[in-house]
This record gives sequence, C-alpha cells and structure tokens, in this order.
Amino acid sequence: MRAPALLALVLATVASSLDAQAPPAVREGRALRIGMIGAGAMGGPIGLGLAAAGHQVVFSSRNPGELLPLVQQAAPRATAAYSDAAAYFADVVILATPPVAFEQLGRDYGALMRGKIVIDISNPRLDREGPITNEWLARGTGVSMAEFFPGTRFVKALNTVAPRDFANPLRNGVRVGVPIASDDAEAARVVMQLVRDLGLDPVIAGPLARAKEFDRGTSIWETGASAQAIREALGIR
Repeated sequence: MRAPALLALVLATVASSLDAQAPPAVREGRALRIGMIGAGAMGGPIGLGLAAAGHQVVFSSRNPGELLPLVQQAAPRATAAYSDAAAYFADVVILATPPVAFEQLGRDYGALMRGKIVIDISNPRLDREGPITNEWLARGTGVSMAEFFPGTRFVKALNTVAPRDFANPLRNGVRVGVPIASDDAEAARVVMQLVRDLGLDPVIAGPLARAKEFDRGTSIWETGASAQAIREALGIR
C-alpha cells in the first residue's frame, strides 16, 4: 500500500474512532444550544446531563460567578452568564425557576425567546407562590405559564421528575417516564429526544392543556412512574 493511501486509511480509522467516542448529540448531528434559566436542584442536574450528551449549555442566574462549579463539571460544553444571554444564545430555553418569577422573566426576556422552544419544568407551591397556585393548578400550569411567554414554542415537561432521578433514572430497573405536553408537535419531538439524552423515557401526552393531568399532586407526579404506567394513567395507547 502506498504512503498516501496508508495515511488516508489511518486518518479515516482515527476519525471513525473519535466519532464513536463523541457524545450522542454530537455523533448524531443534533447538538443544540441550551439556555438554563435557573441552575438549582433541577436546573443544575438537567444542564449537566444535557452537556454530557453533547449539547452546548449556558447556565444562568443573577450571580453567574456562583455557577463556576457547574461549568467546571460540564466542561468543555458549558459556560455561565446572566439570563438575558442564556435566552439570546439558546435554541432551547429551559425555565428552571419557581413560577412566581415567570411574569418578570416574560417581561424581561420574552422577546429574546420568541420563536424558540421553551420548556417549563416548574411546579407551583402554595407556600411560595400564594393563592394564585390554586388558580394555576385548576387551569393547568402548562396553559397558565405559557401566557407569560407569547410567541414561543412552549412545552411542559420534566416537572414530574424528582431531582434524585436525574442521578439515577432507573426505578426497579425500569427508566423513569416523563410526560410531555405541547401544542407544537415538532417542539414536543425535540424535547422527547432531550429527555432521552437525560436517560429518561419520554411520553407524548398531547396538547398543552393535558399538562394539567401531570401537575403537582397527580398520581404520576414525582412517583418515578415508568412510561408504561404514565400511558395507562393518562389513557394513552
């Protein structure tokens, strides 16, 4: 074998080996820019998981300097910034703050999110959000929260997952299921793949109004239910 041909074979072998070692989102050509607004008990693990899968992640908060430990864990696919930068940078924005902050977030950054996929992972609490919590739950938090972010491709997902399940997404050897609701079918499919990147098992529940069926306090909220159990609970075949 002549030297040029041998070199080409060696380079092709190395490239193939590197491709095989790349994270799935990179290997499959579907890596996205993810803006995490909030980086606490839920936002931190979600951002770390998506960075490990090959997505570029911006963690954000009012004090980005405090997020350095997360950035170091997610290196080289993460950075920290203020929330406006995360919203501007992202293909997909994940709202990982208490819903009491959503109205202000919508006013401050809603224009930067228009046309983008926005994932609401929040769960309102009476002791934190106050009496408005009961109104949101009565309507369904998916529909209620979406009103703060007009013009976005709004998706409700991941709110049923307990923080511990991101570190260990298996319950009794079965992956924890994640219901997803959106009026945008394509956005729901994108989120479905992100859920898989986190090691969880997605279930498309239907339009955003169905998010009411997996809000806080329902039979599949933070129970570690499997995808099959979620389908049964929601009457999905």
